[in-house]
Amino acid sequence: MSLVAISDLHVRHADNRAFTEALRPASDDDWLLVVGDVAETADDVLWAMELLSERFTTVVWTPGNHELWTAPHDPVQLRGEARYQYLVESLRGLGVHTPEDPYPVWPGPDGPVVVAPLFVLYDYTFRPEGTRTKEEALAVAHTSGIVCTDEYLLHPDPHPSRDAWCRARLEYTRERLDALPADTPTVLVNHFPLVREPTRVLRYPEFAQWCGTEATADWHTRYRARAVVYGHLHIPRTITVDGVPHIEVSLGYPREWAPRPKPPEGPRLILP
Repeated sequence: MSLVAISDLHVRHADNRAFTEALRPASDDDWLLVVGDVAETADDVLWAMELLSERFTTVVWTPGNHELWTAPHDPVQLRGEARYQYLVESLRGLGVHTPEDPYPVWPGPDGPVVVAPLFVLYDYTFRPEGTRTKEEALAVAHTSGIVCTDEYLLHPDPHPSRDAWCRARLEYTRERLDALPADTPTVLVNHFPLVREPTRVLRYPEFAQWCGTEATADWHTRYRARAVVYGHLHIPRTITVDGVPHIEVSLGYPREWAPRPKPPEGPRLILP
C-alpha cells in the first residue's frame, strides 16, 4: 500500500494524455494525490480524474492555477469561486477527495497520517530582489516580459484580487489545520510550494511571485508534516527544509520531459 503523487499532467498535450491513460497503481490499495494543473478545460479535468478515480482506491485532488483559468475555448465559462466550486462538486461525484472535504487518513505503512489537500493561492510576496510591493514586483515582470497567464485568465470573482482570494483561503485553511489533534502527523498537499526555497532555481526569478505565499513558510513544522507535496514549477526534485522533505511531483510539458535521459516513470512515492 503506497501513497503516490503526480501533478501538472496538462492532458491537452497528446503525449501527456497518453501518459495519463497509461497510469496504473502498483497495488490495488494505492492512494494517488493529484496536485493540480490536470488541464485547462473543465471537461479535460473531469475526463482525467474519472479515469484515475477508477484505478486507484483513493484519489485526492487540489487545484492548480490552470484548472482555475476561464479559457475562451472552454464551454464552462464560470469564473473564480464559482469555477472552483463547480470542479469540487463534480469531483465529489467521482468519489475524489477535495480541499473542501474532511481530510482523509492514510492507514498504510508509516501511518496513520492525515492527508491534507490545500487550496492556497499566491499573494505576490515571493517578490523579485529589490522590490517591496506587489505593484513593484509586477512592474518588474512586465518590463522583463515574464508575466504569468493567470493575470489574464485566472479571475478571482467575487474577491477583488487574486491575493485577496489567497488571504481568504489562508484563513480558511489555517482554521481547518489548527483543528487537527496536536499529535497528528500530516502530509500537506498544495499545488504551489509552501516555502520559497524551491523557486530559487527558476530560470526567470520574476515568475516566483505567482508561486506561493510567505504566509505558509512554517506550515511544514507547525502542522507536523511528514512530507510536503507540490507541483507548479515543473522541476521535479526533493529538497529538505527543517528536516521535512518537500517533494515536487510534476510531469510538465512534453518539451520539458521528452529530452530527459529517462522517460517519466509515473507518480512519485511519498509514503512509506
